[in-house]
Amino acid sequence: MIPFKLSDNLDHTWIFDLDGTILKHNGWQNEEELLPGVKDLWDQIPAEDCIILMSARNTKYKDRTLKFLNDNNIRYDHCIFDLPTGERILVNDKKPQGLLTAITWNIDRDGGFLK
Repeated sequence: MIPFKLSDNLDHTWIFDLDGTILKHNGWQNEEELLPGVKDLWDQIPAEDCIILMSARNTKYKDRTLKFLNDNNIRYDHCIFDLPTGERILVNDKKPQGLLTAITWNIDRDGGFLK
C-alpha cells in the first residue's frame, strides 16, 4: 500500500492533510467519514513513528474532529488547524549518506488508499 521504500533503521514522521486524504472532503459541515484503506494504512505505520495531521479547518471544528479521530482509533501525535488551503511545501535536508528525508505522496481527493 505504501508506494515508496522507507528506511528500516530510522523512525519516521508522517504528515497528513485531513480532508480529501483520510476523511471525506465535506466542507466540514456534514458527518465525518473515513476514506477507504485509511485504517489499513494506519496499521502499517510503526508505533514509534510520529503522525502529524493538518487541516485548513477552523479551530471551531477541532473538538468534533479530534473526537471523530479518537472514536475511530486514528492515532496522531499533533493536529494543526487553520492552515491556508493552498499547496503544502515540505523542506528537509538530504543526509550525507544520500538518504532523501522529504517524500511526497499526492493522492486523488477522496480516493483513499486502496489502490
